[in-house]
Amino acid sequence: MKHLTFALVTLTCSLMFSKQHSHAQEPIDFAHDVLPVLRDRCASCHSNGTYKGDFSIDIRESILDSGVIDLDEPAQSELIHRITSDDPEYQMPPTGKRLTPDQVSRFTTWIETDLAWEEGFTFAVSTWKAPIEFREVTLPPGDGNAIDRILSRYFAEKNIAPSELTNDSVLIRRAYLDLIGTLPTIAEQDAFRADTDAAKHQRLVQTLLNRNRDYADHWMSFWNDLLRNDYEGTGYIDGGRKQITRWLHHSLYDNKAYDQFARELIDPNQDSEGFVQGIQWRGNINASQVREVQFAQNVTQVFLGENLKCASCHDSFINDWKLADAYAIAAIIAEQPIEMVRCDIPTGKFAEARFLWPELGNISPGAANPADRLREFSLLVTGENNGRFARTIANRIWQRMMGQGIVEPVDVMGNEPFDEELIDYLALFLKENNYNLKALIELIATSNAYRRSSVVQLESSSVDFSGPVQRRLTAEQFLDAVWGVAGTFPEKIDAEIDDYGEPATRVRAALVVSDLIMRDLGRPNREQVVTTRDEQLSSLQAIALGNGQPFFDALNSSALRLLDLHAEPAQLIEHVFQSALCRHPNEAEQLILAGIVGPTPSVESVSDLLWTVLMLPEFIYVQ
Repeated sequence: MKHLTFALVTLTCSLMFSKQHSHAQEPIDFAHDVLPVLRDRCASCHSNGTYKGDFSIDIRESILDSGVIDLDEPAQSELIHRITSDDPEYQMPPTGKRLTPDQVSRFTTWIETDLAWEEGFTFAVSTWKAPIEFREVTLPPGDGNAIDRILSRYFAEKNIAPSELTNDSVLIRRAYLDLIGTLPTIAEQDAFRADTDAAKHQRLVQTLLNRNRDYADHWMSFWNDLLRNDYEGTGYIDGGRKQITRWLHHSLYDNKAYDQFARELIDPNQDSEGFVQGIQWRGNINASQVREVQFAQNVTQVFLGENLKCASCHDSFINDWKLADAYAIAAIIAEQPIEMVRCDIPTGKFAEARFLWPELGNISPGAANPADRLREFSLLVTGENNGRFARTIANRIWQRMMGQGIVEPVDVMGNEPFDEELIDYLALFLKENNYNLKALIELIATSNAYRRSSVVQLESSSVDFSGPVQRRLTAEQFLDAVWGVAGTFPEKIDAEIDDYGEPATRVRAALVVSDLIMRDLGRPNREQVVTTRDEQLSSLQAIALGNGQPFFDALNSSALRLLDLHAEPAQLIEHVFQSALCRHPNEAEQLILAGIVGPTPSVESVSDLLWTVLMLPEFIYVQ
């Protein structure tokens, strides 16, 4: 009990906030309200290897594991009882000034907000340091895909039994969804399963990647999220924001080399300048939202896996970047000298343009205008020795296809990877293949690592790898799949793209304006960079799929179409099941679904059939 009391004293002391204004007026902010005091009052005794009373504040989970926090009933937490007690033998802290009611309220709110924590932050100081330059990798002996050769050593060293290789039905569904975003037709499924050639999976991957239009349509969602691009929304009407849609789609269709792709975004032409220009917000904004600072935040996050958002307001609490570092990048694009502003208070100091890692080079002192500085900056970001640039995109692609990054979170590339040689190899492979992203995707998709049965992981973290992690379909994949079951794709594309001289194709969800269903399913508004979407199904999404009129309208439309295609219940069931899940229903499933459809199918019963199949985890997730 004495050890626990000491731990509670330390944690309680961390809650003595300096701000005395009302909790209702300003919500709890981990970086500003909690972290500084935890660092000053608790870290020396309860972090980074020193854990008095067996209590650690290194990460959020270690605080929860202490047992003094009750997320379900925050007010009943032992810690709350102690900080409000008048019993000298029980109260926290045991001596000194008691916590004020406002401080107690703030701490209770912190618990009520699920003990909010900055993603990727830890008090533990690792001796490992992320490399910046490229590093050679010696592959283990043997033949086959280099990824599998590296992971064979990884599995042996970690004593991990990888998951088994999956079957053809799961594999073809996974490959289609990951590479071009749609489900295979029944004919394509049957042909793949019937093929006995050992090289059929490799041929499938190559065939899908050669479907340039489908590839570009699918990967637009990934890049629209990353590059904050959309077809309508804040700034597009008043000129405060510009699309890069045509340039982006064409770049994906042509499989533009990724280093050239990045240079055209950072040192833009008229078609690609919307990314670096950001959003010109109307009205009063804080200093971290001006276009120059947006540039610093967005470019470093997207291309280098570095978070400068905290450092855009003050010296960062979550990494080593300083206010001067963020403004040094902001100064690259600034038309005039830019004054550094700390927490919205001007400092009187002006920023000088420079690169984050001087060992890779710097901005020339003579680069007097933004165009010259942007050109130099683009060459530094994509430079011959900048391995961080290649590692960042390799990690993002791996996370997209495997459900978990080699480095997690994907925007904290300073964290240690689960296998250092794997991320080093993928980065070098990308460089040696002239930054061909399709070549990288093919390497990953043709590995045994990709072909393994999926595993379930509740939260993304840097844990050991044994196989791909199950991933929820994106909003766009979900709707494309629903439309594909009955062939009810929309008729109109909202994105302004070229037709490439090809016959008209089906309209994909990635190319239409976000509607209520897509927003409910997690498609962001793209007013800020989004590098990963939430994998957990929210209450709002469950309601939208279970009782949302827009979704049921879509099901009824599909049901009408299916009734025109198939009149017999058995045919309907087989078509829906195989189209959605890429396998035949078993006897028990056929019996249950036959009871739903009934002997004489109607729009209502077929809609119920669709809903039943589409709500199966086997459909909602990339297995």
